[in-house]
Amino acid sequence: MGKQDGSGRLITTEPVDDATATIMHVDMDAFFASVELLSRPELRGKPVIVGHTGARSVVTAATYEARRFGVNSAMPMSIALRRCPQAIVLEPHFDEYVRWSKHVMGILEQFTPLVEPLSIDEAFLDVAGAKALFGGSYAIGTELRRRVRAETGLVCSVGAAATKYVAKLASGRSKPDGLLVIPASDTIDFLHPQPITALWGVGGKTAEHLTRLGLRTVGDLATTPIEALRSTIGDAGATRLHELAWGRDPRGVSTEHEEKSVGHEVTFEYDITDPETIRRELLRLSDMVGVRLRRHGVLARTVALKLRFGDFSTITRSKTLAEATDLGRRIFEEARALYEATGKQHARIRLVGVRAEQLVGDDTLMQGLWDPDEDWREAEHAVDAVSARFGAGMIRPASLMKRPQPPAE
Repeated sequence: MGKQDGSGRLITTEPVDDATATIMHVDMDAFFASVELLSRPELRGKPVIVGHTGARSVVTAATYEARRFGVNSAMPMSIALRRCPQAIVLEPHFDEYVRWSKHVMGILEQFTPLVEPLSIDEAFLDVAGAKALFGGSYAIGTELRRRVRAETGLVCSVGAAATKYVAKLASGRSKPDGLLVIPASDTIDFLHPQPITALWGVGGKTAEHLTRLGLRTVGDLATTPIEALRSTIGDAGATRLHELAWGRDPRGVSTEHEEKSVGHEVTFEYDITDPETIRRELLRLSDMVGVRLRRHGVLARTVALKLRFGDFSTITRSKTLAEATDLGRRIFEEARALYEATGKQHARIRLVGVRAEQLVGDDTLMQGLWDPDEDWREAEHAVDAVSARFGAGMIRPASLMKRPQPPAE
């Protein structure tokens, strides 16, 4: 695959026989950083990092100029600035990212109604039915990229192939600002030289196991007897990776989007050892999660807690509830119980997070004659109403008024 700094780029420069390459993956290039540069055009061509400047902050995004110095997203800001001391750091503006994402998705939907957003800055498209209007995949990809640039000032890369998996690989290989079309007949020639880590689901541990077998490329895995793979990575993993290695991926583009979880977390400026501070953060994060659940009309069946300690070790704990909820107070009580059950109240904590999982529609909420959460339910719905009229943050629990709160992610 192409490197994150854009080296190793491979693009299609003229029309090809693309009748079989009807699945596209569209990926915005350095999206967060590119959105920031819309209002700071004088910084184009310079190494720019998006993120907070605190000692515990991490890189949210970086321009390709910064990536060439080894700066990557999720990297501690301190390391990023050591690698690229001349970088310009800009604060993130997530509302702007959401606004521009909606604009881009709207452009994609003008080519085909079969658009499956994967995240704020990428989506799959099925363009099989768009051929009569716009031409083949090469023509569609070219026009799509032109319109995104013309209407937003942003840049995207596009991969087109016969399967989702290969289309996503192709968009990554064409970055930045490229188009790569892989007809079905070229799939194996494109796929097999890719590194073993190009296979979906091959992370560090799995890559270690496969490397011990002498497997370094996708082609190596494809020609390895599946029995040997099963003995190393298990039945399910062996079957799935073997299928992908031969370009077989039966999944189609789905327009149904189901939110799987909602969460917030915060990284402290310095390690926290005070349990009350952690409990206060759990309340704040739980309240934010509850607001998002109610806004989207969903309930959570499971509450999960995440703790990262001063040595960067991380633990997660979760509990499935007797009844699904969208109340911040109920989420907080479960998260607090999980925290106290860890026995880590006086450990040095670097990060804390709360996540609601196993989401279901709020029409499943069944309230009996006696609702133990009735008072909290009325209170939180009242806060929602005030926030809708006057803005978020106008009302908050009294315990959160003690000191300014760090930003949650």
